[in-house]
Amino acid sequence: MEWTQQLLLFLISLVANVFSAFAGGGAGLLQFPALIFLGLPFGIALATHKVASVALGLGATLRHWRERTLEWRFSLFILTSGLPGVVLGATYILDVPDRWARVSLGLLTIGLGVYSFLNARLGLQHMPSNRHRQGFLLGGAGLFVVGVLNGSLTSGTGLFCTLWLVRWFGLDYKRAVAYTLVLVGVFWNGTGAVTLSLLGEVKWAWLPVLLMGSLLGGYLGAHWSIVKGNRWIKRGFEFVTILVGLKLLL
Repeated sequence: MEWTQQLLLFLISLVANVFSAFAGGGAGLLQFPALIFLGLPFGIALATHKVASVALGLGATLRHWRERTLEWRFSLFILTSGLPGVVLGATYILDVPDRWARVSLGLLTIGLGVYSFLNARLGLQHMPSNRHRQGFLLGGAGLFVVGVLNGSLTSGTGLFCTLWLVRWFGLDYKRAVAYTLVLVGVFWNGTGAVTLSLLGEVKWAWLPVLLMGSLLGGYLGAHWSIVKGNRWIKRGFEFVTILVGLKLLL
């Protein structure tokens, strides 16, 4: 790549990951299309983006770890529920035409933003719910489905996890975003990255600049989400979900 292309890719990655770390998902809104625009085929762009997105989780983890908001048992539950879905989705996506899936996901993603906007108090207070056996079973099933989406598609699947944690388990947006960035960003995306790199091809030469943008953007976005609080995160979530949904449709 020319140095001008590397600079452009770094800036796109930085901006995309700042928004993603602030709102709880959506890095693929800018970063993944940029890889295709700069010449990578879909499969290679997907695998390369997935590997780079792990740095987003690491950058956010560096900031959220200081807040100590994550419960290790609940974190383990999210991992065990979602990781099998990630592997399943990543295993089959390279062989499946994606147009119909992207249209459906785009409509669903816009629906997330509209739903959050219409529920003015949603996610503004931490009120744990569904922490019983049936609640965990249904909640785990929902996380498995989100894991399948995370492994197979790139844009906005972290947003599904964020809203599911808010709506079903009663987390506020700040806690839900922390869980999404740390667990989805590092472990789910890491599992998907390994699976896609084994089954497909990664553009390793492009990764250093992507990793720098993702790492720095993840840290800055996580810092701003902690400083601004739930109301700002809620508005950021709604804004990013609608943008991601429109991008998928168009």
